[in-house]
Amino acid sequence: MDGGATGAVSLLRPVRAGNAFEETVERLLQAIKLGVVAHGEKLPPERELAAQLGISRVTLREAIRALQEAGFLDVRRGRYGGAFVVYRPPSPRKGDLRRAVNEMGAGGLDDALTFRMAVECGAAQILAGTELTEVQRETLASRLAGVNDAAPADYRRLDTAFHLAIAELTGSPLLAAACADARLRVTDLLNAIPVLQPNIEHAATQHAAIVAAILEGDPEGARRAVAEHLEGTAALLRGFLS
Repeated sequence: MDGGATGAVSLLRPVRAGNAFEETVERLLQAIKLGVVAHGEKLPPERELAAQLGISRVTLREAIRALQEAGFLDVRRGRYGGAFVVYRPPSPRKGDLRRAVNEMGAGGLDDALTFRMAVECGAAQILAGTELTEVQRETLASRLAGVNDAAPADYRRLDTAFHLAIAELTGSPLLAAACADARLRVTDLLNAIPVLQPNIEHAATQHAAIVAAILEGDPEGARRAVAEHLEGTAALLRGFLS
């Protein structure tokens, strides 16, 4: 699970026993839609994934079968088999963004953007106030390089990996899960607008500022850098809606 391996920690966490099948489907769909497990990659081995989710292998197989029937996974048998992701985010079409916003209901867009602002700014602020290990620093730099080098078709996935890594590196599973949830709430919206080269270039500058503030141990600078970046994303969404 290449660029999104970090995000798997927060998404593929134990489910509640009462609705094990439904929550397993939800967790796997989140990982797939956020690109934590990218197109062409396979889910972790059955034994390992069942243990991560805290479920039986029977329940896991039922969830995987449901996602295979829905067209998200392709299950292959044999030595090199496994459950492979075949889902690709749809190309933006006229009206997709408006439909996605309407499905969120009245006030849903503002609520989602406010939630994302709160948790992502908080994650960056906390991480900047933490004494980072060399491995943490390398992970952050690697995620930044990944999104900077991304081809347009893979940009959203690696951008997600970058943002989720900040939350994961705080060491708080609850905060990481909240940031993953916040990102998921805007994923359909972001997928509904084209990837614009000027926006990518501007985002790269902002991403670099976020990482610099974190590595320099500047919590307030990290918070401001994330806020500025997310305000730009919100402005882009609203611009396409106007």
